[in-house]
Amino acid sequence: MKIPVSWLKEYIDVSLPPKELAHRLTMAGLESEGETVFGGGWDNVFVAQVVSVEPHPNADRLTLVTVDTGGERATVVCGAPNVASGQRVAFARPGARLHDPDTGRLETLKAARIRGVESAGMVCSERELGLGEDHTGILVLDGDAPVGTPLADHLGDVVLDTEPTTNRPDWLSVLGVAHEVAALTGGSVREPELGYPEEGPPIEEQVTIRVEAPDLSPRYTASLITGVRIGASPRWLRERLLKAGQRPINNIVDVTNYVMLEFGQPLHAFDYNLLEESGEGKGRDRKKTVVVRRARAGETLVTLDGESRKLSPEALVIADAKRAIGLAGVMGGANTEMTESTTAVLVESAKFDAVNIRRTASTLKLRSEASTRFERNLNGDLASIALRRATRLIQELAGGRVAQGIIDLDARGEHQVVLPLSLDRVERVLGVRFSLKEARGILVSLGFGCQRRDSKTIIVTAPYWRSDIAIEDDLVEELARIHGYDNIPTTPLSQGIPLHQPQPMRALRERMKDLLAAAGMQETISYSLTSYETLRAVDAVDRGVEPLEVSNPMTAEHQHLRTSLLGNVLNTLATNLHHEESGVGLFEVGRVYVPRRDDLPHEREMAVGLLWGERTPLSWSEARKNVDFYDAKGTVEAVLEALGKHPQFQPGSTAVLHPGRTAEVLVDGERVGVVGEVHPDVLERFDIPREGATALFEIDLDALLPLLAEQALQFAPLARFPGAYRDLALVLDADVAADRLKEIIEGNSLVESATVFDVYTGSGVHPGKRSLAFRVHFQSEKGTLTAETVNRAQERILRELEQKTGAQQRE
Repeated sequence: MKIPVSWLKEYIDVSLPPKELAHRLTMAGLESEGETVFGGGWDNVFVAQVVSVEPHPNADRLTLVTVDTGGERATVVCGAPNVASGQRVAFARPGARLHDPDTGRLETLKAARIRGVESAGMVCSERELGLGEDHTGILVLDGDAPVGTPLADHLGDVVLDTEPTTNRPDWLSVLGVAHEVAALTGGSVREPELGYPEEGPPIEEQVTIRVEAPDLSPRYTASLITGVRIGASPRWLRERLLKAGQRPINNIVDVTNYVMLEFGQPLHAFDYNLLEESGEGKGRDRKKTVVVRRARAGETLVTLDGESRKLSPEALVIADAKRAIGLAGVMGGANTEMTESTTAVLVESAKFDAVNIRRTASTLKLRSEASTRFERNLNGDLASIALRRATRLIQELAGGRVAQGIIDLDARGEHQVVLPLSLDRVERVLGVRFSLKEARGILVSLGFGCQRRDSKTIIVTAPYWRSDIAIEDDLVEELARIHGYDNIPTTPLSQGIPLHQPQPMRALRERMKDLLAAAGMQETISYSLTSYETLRAVDAVDRGVEPLEVSNPMTAEHQHLRTSLLGNVLNTLATNLHHEESGVGLFEVGRVYVPRRDDLPHEREMAVGLLWGERTPLSWSEARKNVDFYDAKGTVEAVLEALGKHPQFQPGSTAVLHPGRTAEVLVDGERVGVVGEVHPDVLERFDIPREGATALFEIDLDALLPLLAEQALQFAPLARFPGAYRDLALVLDADVAADRLKEIIEGNSLVESATVFDVYTGSGVHPGKRSLAFRVHFQSEKGTLTAETVNRAQERILRELEQKTGAQQRE
């Protein structure tokens, strides 16, 4: 919102410098991003007086104008028809930066010879100065404009650039800011005049208005002015609109925009003679009709911007007896706009439903100054006040007769906000003790009505321009703002800081993210909502219980609560494959929503990781190899071991993973997840190439958490004595898991670790058998191991392996 300081001063005396004023408004909650100097580019432009106007010797339509700039005279060639001796004008000397009337670009003025006569400057029009669109004649200043004064000092202004919060529509008005300044400076606001003579016939005899959707238009007011004359607005009005960022159009439209900026209440003016009459009555008894209703199915409206818009039945329209004539709270219709032939105006001022206006503006992609204000829930009391102000100004600037009375259809019922304010509550919330006089003084300065109930309580009535006051704490906030947040003393807490409340699942979730990121994977975050097709593609739909469906989804791709993270991660991989040519490692940790019959879904925390492409970046020193099952398995082992658990793996199967390349992940014998390579058919559903492997793992954090016993980490010193290494080659049945052998070997008290380093099948090994080679690290904390001691331990291990698995040492 742009607030011209000169306009602000019409309602309140302001002596603060603009920077200080902007700072104090910001500290009170109305952020002021800075100030703009209106007219700051008018260097070398001065107030001058026309001394004489002579014909140009070589051109019939040009004149030679001599101007006085305060002791110095200059003659310029001028083509304006309205220049006359004695006028005060804006004179630009060579070097001034002016707007080119044709292109709008800023150009530097140079001295020039025009039809043989030297022109030492220019007498400027509104367009050349950037004050408006009029270029038919020069800008004629007031007769008391001081000659020789820089034009920026005479017409310039400081404009505050503010960013009102969404709950304060009153800050989208000059008067609203004036009330704020009054509270901050101790001044008082001068309200604009609203009265006007009503000389026309009663308005009820000339127009009928019906509100068929009172839920969307709880208050609708209108006035009627006949015999108006459409024309340009006076310069003071045009200047204020320009400074506030509005383009002047004509006196009627400019008044509605002016009052909107003044009070914050949008208004609209209809050409009364273009309204269709109802079929009721005869002759003079027939009246114009306005209906506030929902749009009909398939109804269209050409708005003032010239666009034809198809309306939905949820949109609120202003209509006459036959058609829509305006999109309520957003933009008027072209079929009743102001033209030069307009002689009668019906002015509308209303309260519309904020949610409906925002939805309509967003649906049609048609945001306007009006919708910006209505969607912030304007106070309905503003409607009649702003209407009377606009009616007065239209009569002053366009003439005409105002019909007696206004139409006021108010369905709000009791709407005045009256609240008690307890000083004890103020102290409890702010930690500051206010006296009754101090609290009352601040609230009265903001426009609130106050009555004393007792020594600690005030009954407060909200002013007509405030719609954000609903509870007692809203009044407490007003005291804090005006008193100054920086003036509230810092005090220690009255009680101790609450003890830390452990959140094991949250800690596990964050730890899991850190570990997977440390493994070189990238975290992704997706929506909890997904499509039914995505869930079905990863077999995440229980045929008996459907996933929970959102009743009003934003899109079809976000219609169901996800029952698995697999589809989200595969979709992310498919998207990234357009940008990646090497390896991709992705993971996501989040909730899934397992449906339950006749109940809300069960929420489970899951972690899913996915590896695709080359195992290592392209390099001359290493062969190019793709990831496979063992890369995902190794990641799972590294993560779980970092959590203090050694996982076991056993063959498994799922509909998503490849048969024979899938394993269940076990911790302490409990299933906590699955790891494997994604089935090619599943990859095809997500447009992921079938070539190569896509390795995936899924860990159920809800199942894992109870198995992670809290235990303190203990320091283990390096071994004092040297260890010994032995390689064991074992022949065993092919279906015996290597983990089983590893478990038996490491069960010996002298074994520190056992690692598989070779797997062999083929010549020398019987069919159905395979050879596994383990490197065994023997270590003792009591002394150096002898060869005899290691041999005895190895023999015990070989006997136990043969007894429990049938494995024999390979010769």
